[in-house]
Order: sequence, then C-alpha cells, then structure tokens
Amino acid sequence: MNTPASAPPRPGPPLWLLAELTYRCPLHCVFCYNPIDFAEQTQELSTEDWLRVLREGRELGAVQCGLSGGEPLLRDDLEVIVAEARRLGYYTNLLTSGVGFTAERAQALKAAGLDHVQLSFQDSTREMNDFLSHAKTFELKRRVAQIIKSQGWPMVMNVVLHRYNIDHIDRIIALADELGAEYIELANTQYYSWAFVNRQQLLPTRQQLQRAEAVTNEWREKLASRMRLFFVAPDYHDGKPKKCVNGWGSTFLTVTPDGTALPCHTAKMLPGLAFPNVREHSVRDIWFDSEGFNRYRGTGWMKQPCASCDQREQDLGGCRCQAYLIANDPAAADPVCPKSPHHALVQEAVAQAERGGDAVIEHPLVFRDPAQSRRLAREAAADTAG
Repeated sequence: MNTPASAPPRPGPPLWLLAELTYRCPLHCVFCYNPIDFAEQTQELSTEDWLRVLREGRELGAVQCGLSGGEPLLRDDLEVIVAEARRLGYYTNLLTSGVGFTAERAQALKAAGLDHVQLSFQDSTREMNDFLSHAKTFELKRRVAQIIKSQGWPMVMNVVLHRYNIDHIDRIIALADELGAEYIELANTQYYSWAFVNRQQLLPTRQQLQRAEAVTNEWREKLASRMRLFFVAPDYHDGKPKKCVNGWGSTFLTVTPDGTALPCHTAKMLPGLAFPNVREHSVRDIWFDSEGFNRYRGTGWMKQPCASCDQREQDLGGCRCQAYLIANDPAAADPVCPKSPHHALVQEAVAQAERGGDAVIEHPLVFRDPAQSRRLAREAAADTAG
C-alpha cells in the first residue's frame, strides 16, 4: 500500500475495534447505518479471519472490541469470537437487537467472557417499536433485558431518536428505568445511509428537540446515580460539526463483514478512496499506511474555510460522509457548520422539518430490507452512469 506523499503525523493505536460480523438482520430499521447496498454485499469473513483480526488489533494496541452487525447473534461462531477476544484482553461489548438472545445463548456468551451488552429499542410501546423496526420485537426485547440483568451484565439501552419517537422520550426513559438499565443512550439520528434516504420524514423540529432535552434533564435529577443518561445532540440543529469518530483514523477501526477496513461506519460510500481488506493486508499496515486511513487524518487535507478556521483542531472539519452526502464533496467543510458554503442546504432541511405535514405523503418511509437495498443500488448505479 502506498502512503500519501504528505502523510500526517503517525497516529496512536486504534483503541476501539468494531467488528461488524454480518449485515444480516431480522429488523428493518429506517435509520440503519448499514450501507444502502448491503443486499449486494453477501461475503462474510470466516471465523479464522476474525480471530486473526482480533489478534492483530490487540497487538497494535486496541483495547475495546464492539461486536455488531446487522445482528451479530446470527453468527454461529459468536461465542468463539468472544472467547478469543477475552483471552486477548479486550473489553467486549455486544450491540444487539435482542433477536436470538435466548437464556441458553446468554449463558454461553457469559461463559465465553462477554463483558457488556447494549440492547436497542425503537420506542416505549409495542405498537411504535414494532412499526419502526418493521418486526414484532418489543416483547422479545423486554425478555432479553431480563436475561441480561440475570447474567449480571451492565446494560446499555440504546434508542435512536427522530420525529416519530422523540415526543415519547419521557416514556422511553421510564421504560429504561423499569428494565433496570444502568445507561441509556438517547442518540438523535445521524443522517447518512438509510436515515439519509428517510431524512425528510425523520428530522424532528427544534421545539421537539428542546422539549426532549428538557425532559432528559428532569430524569437526570430524578434518577441521580441510578442511571446515566446520554443525550446525543443532532448535528443539523446544533450547528456545530463534530469530530468524525473522534478524529478520522485516530482511535476507531471498523471491519465490515467482508473484511473491508474503515475509519468510520459509513466511509465506504466515499468516492475516490481505496479502503483495504483484512484478507489481503495486516491490520498494522491498514492502520498506518493505507491511503484510505491517511486521507483525512489531521488537518493537512483541509480546504477553505476549514484550513484557516480557528476551530479546525477541535472539530477536524466534521463528518466526511455528511460533507459528501450534502455537498457532494468529501473534502468540503461539514455543511452543518455555519461557515460552510453549503450550510443553506442544512438550513433548508431543518426548515422543511419545521413545516412538516406533507413529508409523510410525498416520501413514504423506506424500510431497510433486501428488496429496497437492491432497488436503491440500481438507482444509484443508473444515476452514476447517467
């Protein structure tokens, strides 16, 4: 692999390794960050490949391993992967919808050394939870929460917030408290992949966000030390670009089901970048020497207005995928920034959310499923060819 001529300073190790074990998933969430064309990406690394990736990542200095997907429980070798991660000294975190998380599977994962479980909910009621996932999972998730607690794991309940559920935040937090969650992550939707397809429907109003944050603060006082609440503000309304995964190629390494290594979950969408595969390259070479990981490290790649901005070291230009999706240029300033020449496009999206009303009629929700994935992939290919 070739290192760019003006390579940035050598980074530290990838502290967080995210192993996306599969894109297969029984849920069909409208905000999923898996790639739009996931249905055409059917190859998955073998068990031995994953074990080698874990070893190489640990040798490099990675200390935390997230096991994600899709739904990672669909991998029959999950316990083997967890056991090796534990042997190597990782802190392991399973990110799951709960589908397939039986008492027997939980016991096997506990025996293998799993440290932590993050359980997703879509809403606080069966009707809305099952609608938003397009699958009957609410009662199952409640049972899984009990299983998690019975095994003594710390439990994080994760809920992605958007226009359809943000007004239910009081009941969502109450549900988390009822289930005994130690942490709840209230993550406002980030608009890329499937969420970008559904942005017109999902983007909440500013009033909804302000109310939701106020309710969250009330619960913080009520729950005190019993539960920690994390409210992740949305970029569009905040007007402040955030560091892309704490800085492109600085702490975070994702390996996708087919072995492609990425500096963030969704970077594979970016044009003009060659991301290496762990089948062909070592994790060390990928992290330090690959063009894909070096392209947006540091600040040397920046154009104006980022290059002369006094905040460039704080936000590192923001999200590259967001820049590509909105400004059609992955090297542009993140359009959520008021200094971006494309900021008006974000303002218009927010204004459209304030107007509301016609979005549901004009743009029905597109649920994540293989048929829609293939359709969207065909349309994207046709647009490129045209």
